[in-house]
Amino acid sequence: MLPEPEVDEIELPAVLFALSDPFRLAIVSALRDGGERPSGELAGDTPKSTHSHHLRTLREAGVTRTRQVGTRCMISLRADALHARFPGLLDAVLTATPVTA
Repeated sequence: MLPEPEVDEIELPAVLFALSDPFRLAIVSALRDGGERPSGELAGDTPKSTHSHHLRTLREAGVTRTRQVGTRCMISLRADALHARFPGLLDAVLTATPVTA
């Protein structure tokens, strides 16, 4: 697993791309409470390969953090890092966009 980008390495186009997909937006919305969730809990009815792709896109953009615990991957939102880099962006996107996935 690749390390997450440092706060100053998070790029706006990557974050906006990551948040542009309804399924990824639903993952971010589910993590909005600040807690950590097992990756399988966020999968819904999607195939494992599709789910992994979406989680990788979010992680590589710096939107989420993935932590390995035994055989499970725990996912959390990097809200503090995103707010430090782009103040208000995450709240604006989550407030303005109805989650449909």
